[in-house]
Amino acid sequence: MSIKIENLTKYYGQQAAVNDVSFEINTGEIVGFLGPNGAGKSTTMKMITTYLTPSSGKIYVNELDTEENSLEVRRKIGYLPEQNPLYLDMNVLDYLEFAAELESVPKANMSKAIKKMVDICGLGDVQHKDIGELSKGFKQRVGLAQAMIHEPEVLILDEPTSGLDPNQIIEIRKLIKHLGKEKTLVLSTHILQEVEATCDRVLIINKGEIVADGTPDSLQHKFKGQVEINLILKKDAIDKELVLRAMSSIKNIEKARIFKEDDNTIHFHISGSKGFDAREDIFRKIVSMNMVLLGLHQEETSLEDIFRQLTSSK
Repeated sequence: MSIKIENLTKYYGQQAAVNDVSFEINTGEIVGFLGPNGAGKSTTMKMITTYLTPSSGKIYVNELDTEENSLEVRRKIGYLPEQNPLYLDMNVLDYLEFAAELESVPKANMSKAIKKMVDICGLGDVQHKDIGELSKGFKQRVGLAQAMIHEPEVLILDEPTSGLDPNQIIEIRKLIKHLGKEKTLVLSTHILQEVEATCDRVLIINKGEIVADGTPDSLQHKFKGQVEINLILKKDAIDKELVLRAMSSIKNIEKARIFKEDDNTIHFHISGSKGFDAREDIFRKIVSMNMVLLGLHQEETSLEDIFRQLTSSK
């Protein structure tokens, strides 16, 4: 077990930013930590990294109590906070050397460690430049490099792709997937597609409490709502009311309506019971009525749908 959290609570004055949270993260897991602003994400991450002390509860990193062994825990963690802590008047190589010294990287290994981070994070073209001259995307890469310079066992990344262009985001996602094979990685982000693309597991926090925990697929299955199907037929003077009655007669179809039509097509929106796939029955019904089927698509419950469902109703 790489990270274990037991009944974690953090108060700011009378306000509980994190309220009795418990979860465990295994070595090699890439966990997406999601929540709206003010939900407790950054506070939880800062407590894991020992930047904040819990009001109550326990945190263990590789079986070390973070309060009793804070210095040893910090040696095992690489942390990229949301506000990237860079010295803008230092050049990239000097900053990485400074970060390596802070993390007690042995002198004999320092040049090799810096070169590895420059290569991994794509900093070769800017390694001799002052950080203040870099774009936001390259500054973010420098932040990632400093978080990984000491080869930590656990990586805590708060909004790691913030400010990156689409190509850079793809490269950082590949890097995260690669790192997750051998490290424990906790990733906070507001980009839900990023979680679906990179994470093995999702934790959703709202108002200081964990409201969902599972793989993206398992959460989509658990929180799947009413089935929504889009049906497109070639117009050809079809009887629209007849189609609506035929669709409504199918088992577990709750509602059928027309939501768009043009000179050539008619689009129907069909709602069905939770967990029931009616596409085969719809197809057979359309064929039996000698109508031309142009499209049949069932909408899936997205992680974004689940996120809104869990964080807007509480």
